[in-house]
Amino acid sequence: MEIATKSHVGRVRQVNEDYFACVEDLNGRVLAVVADGMGGHQAGDIASRLAVERIVKELKSLDGILEDEDAREQLMNAVLHANKEVYEYAIEHPECNGMGTTVVAALMGPTSVITAHIGDSRLYHFKEGNLFMKTEDHSLVNELVKSGQITEEEASVHPHRNVIMRSLGTEPDVRIDLGQFDWSFEDVVLICSDGLSNKVNHRRMEEWLHKEVSLQARVEGLVDEALAAGGEDNITLVAVRNMPDVSQKEG
Repeated sequence: MEIATKSHVGRVRQVNEDYFACVEDLNGRVLAVVADGMGGHQAGDIASRLAVERIVKELKSLDGILEDEDAREQLMNAVLHANKEVYEYAIEHPECNGMGTTVVAALMGPTSVITAHIGDSRLYHFKEGNLFMKTEDHSLVNELVKSGQITEEEASVHPHRNVIMRSLGTEPDVRIDLGQFDWSFEDVVLICSDGLSNKVNHRRMEEWLHKEVSLQARVEGLVDEALAAGGEDNITLVAVRNMPDVSQKEG
């Protein structure tokens, strides 16, 4: 597989509260995780780092090649353990009270992708020139759109579009959205924080992923476009293309 990653603090913020990891060869699978932290006094960057590192640690210890059903359970457990770690850290460190993070994690094998998701960071599947969003935002504006109170166009400029309804680490228990889909040779899985999705619309993402350039160049182009559109938030992308030769990155 081919991996491309990029994380940028943006044009406004002083601290990058996003954190990501992409790890190869977990018993025949690739793990990608993106987390977008929240919380005052730089607690957001602690929350996102703790969550990602715990998920990676849990899944690195897998023994043997797992069937998809077992891999789903292991991924869910890893996210639950990450929730416990972030929640307990905040209790032990009062200055981090209320911190939390979004999480999108994907375990990618040769033919299937297993996902776990909390918050408004997103996972997309690019297949045969078309881009499909495979996660649903746990956000206030998405609830308003689903109930018919506002349109998707209004949601994109709503003053409370950054309010999320579900996050990791803010409560002792958390509800995780699990998913699974098939992917094929040359398909791309793109995971991103809302610093990208709030600034680059679906059509432009699709156009960038369709370009005949390297996967890293596509990722760099998407980040540059988000920055050109204002870049008020941190911007993080992890893209994995279903091809040979994976490298390991974390940061």
